[in-house]
Amino acid sequence: MTKAEQLRQVTFRSKFLEHAKRIGNISATCRYFGISRPKFYKWKKRFDALGADGLCDQSRRPQRSPKATPTAVVSKVLYLRQNYHFGACRIRDYVKRFHGIRIAAATVQNILRKHGLGRLPANQKHQPHGKRWKRYEKPQPGHRIQMDVKFLERIPGSRKRLYQFTAIDDCTRIRVLKIYDACNQATAVDFADEVIRRLPFRIHLVQTDNGSEFKSRFHWHLEELDIRHVYIRPRTPRLNGKVERSHRVDNEEFYRLLDKDGVSDDIHVFNKKLREWENYYNHHRPHGGLGGQTPFERLIERTRPKPLPKSLLTTPLCASTYAVAIWAGFRISAIIISDLNSRPQCNELRKCFGRRPEVESLPRTAIQTPGDPIEVRLREVSDGLALREVLAKESVRVFVTASLPRAVGIAKIDL
Repeated sequence: MTKAEQLRQVTFRSKFLEHAKRIGNISATCRYFGISRPKFYKWKKRFDALGADGLCDQSRRPQRSPKATPTAVVSKVLYLRQNYHFGACRIRDYVKRFHGIRIAAATVQNILRKHGLGRLPANQKHQPHGKRWKRYEKPQPGHRIQMDVKFLERIPGSRKRLYQFTAIDDCTRIRVLKIYDACNQATAVDFADEVIRRLPFRIHLVQTDNGSEFKSRFHWHLEELDIRHVYIRPRTPRLNGKVERSHRVDNEEFYRLLDKDGVSDDIHVFNKKLREWENYYNHHRPHGGLGGQTPFERLIERTRPKPLPKSLLTTPLCASTYAVAIWAGFRISAIIISDLNSRPQCNELRKCFGRRPEVESLPRTAIQTPGDPIEVRLREVSDGLALREVLAKESVRVFVTASLPRAVGIAKIDL
């Protein structure tokens, strides 16, 4: 009820009370104003007890609400909103992960609206789009790494300019961050080596914009390391959307809350604080694009080997079929040499890895794993034990092997 409607109700009630007092006949007053006698006595009793304030509508809220959200939870919700400007879904994920409290996003939104925090600041409002871009995600870690540079604000009292180099995996959203005092191809090459060293999986492709720091020297350095380098189209930062969005997260959750007095132009001090933020982002911060998972939880989910179908464990393959599945660190690759007779078994082997490895028709004496620089050479292997000895030299663990010329089917082998 609006204030105008409330004032109109109070004026009406005061009028029929004054009319009854003036004429001294309650029945005539009720007929004149079209109200019942119980209603008249109700408001007369309130007026006698509370005066003019008694003519206002009282709250219909129950005196006890045993199922209401506890005050401690409400205070946590308001703290995250006021200090971090999180939305309802992000607040729900945070209180669930760090406090073990399960609360619906709709309940969080009701709490925010009740306390006047239902709207985000103007710079975080939803911006309408003329065209909605299609979101995508690579199926395996390392298939595409987006890389970009964030130009940091100058530190007060210093003339030095700092640059944050960022790399993010398209599949898991794992990030690598480092700050440099220069933005050129030398620092880009150094950062690329840092990314390769710190990521727990092999990188197949790096995607960057057309900045001068990612030109020929950087490009051919990656090509020498057997990593493809591609450029996005000019003036289309949305194609590097994941790394651009992560820079906004850095502004909102790291740089905005960073104690400016405790940061100097010393790159080592700055990188130490940035490394703490990177570890929190990768291991503890729930990610909205991953359904509340952290990037490393998504990495474990995508790299966990799936159980093989029973048909593969019981059905022997033909003697000319070689199928080996290798688990090397966080990489899953498959070697398949097949003829037309064993194609159904090869299709089942593809399904159990969640992607479609290439079917190579290579000589039996030289087999190389697709996407892996290690070359595994097999001579005339007569049984699975000999295959185990050959692959043990490459420091990998074979969890599936298919029939070889004298094998009887598929067996599990742990090295």
